[in-house]
Amino acid sequence: MTGACRCLIAALAFCALFAAPLRAESVLVFAAASLKTALDAIAPGFEAETGHEVTVSYAASSVLARQIQAGAPAELFISANENWMDVLQTEGLVESASRVDLLGNGLVLIGAPGSDRAEIEAGFDLTTRLGGGYLAMALVDAVPAGVYGKAALQGLGLWNDVQGQVAQTDNVRAALALVAAGAAPLGIVYRSDARAEDRVGVVGTIPAEFHPPIIYPAALTLSATPGAQAFLTYLQSDTAQAEFLRQGFSLPEG
Repeated sequence: MTGACRCLIAALAFCALFAAPLRAESVLVFAAASLKTALDAIAPGFEAETGHEVTVSYAASSVLARQIQAGAPAELFISANENWMDVLQTEGLVESASRVDLLGNGLVLIGAPGSDRAEIEAGFDLTTRLGGGYLAMALVDAVPAGVYGKAALQGLGLWNDVQGQVAQTDNVRAALALVAAGAAPLGIVYRSDARAEDRVGVVGTIPAEFHPPIIYPAALTLSATPGAQAFLTYLQSDTAQAEFLRQGFSLPEG
């Protein structure tokens, strides 16, 4: 073999080395339960494009944040409100520079499919609509959907009337399931949750001025790998954002 051939082979090998994709990784994501339908639809596209494998653990943001505090090996955390992300950031458990406001959402009152629609405003007669039944909500003092929902009912002047009829659940998808199963006549969930379940219908939209803005921040943890960074970037791509919008989420201003 001539020296020229050896040089050519070496050059080709060098180029192939740097053209090869990064080593495939398994990425562990902790995400608010309300993101399940959307992320389950988005993750396969990312996996096919990059070769990375995404595993998502879904639960209430409060539960996931506490697990991260306890040392759970999550690489990316997506919360359904800013407060729980603030807690982890203050404790130095997420990379502050990686934090982004990924999504927004809204609240709706749901019931059985075909339920009569209503305009939800101050003075809305929610007690009569419940008819002695329960109002399904996520935990009102810990889980973001429940916190937002309680704030909305307080803003509407309805909380004192219905608080004794609230059936609290561990997360918003569990509240959705109560209404879908007919165990509760009404529930308060995110707009995106209502779109994810055919066995419920929207009774009315809760005006955004009655609750704090619903923001989903995302941030890498201190144990994040390049694969986790790639997934966070992918979630901000046109492809992923189009899916989020289709499923009822919104994009934060800016």
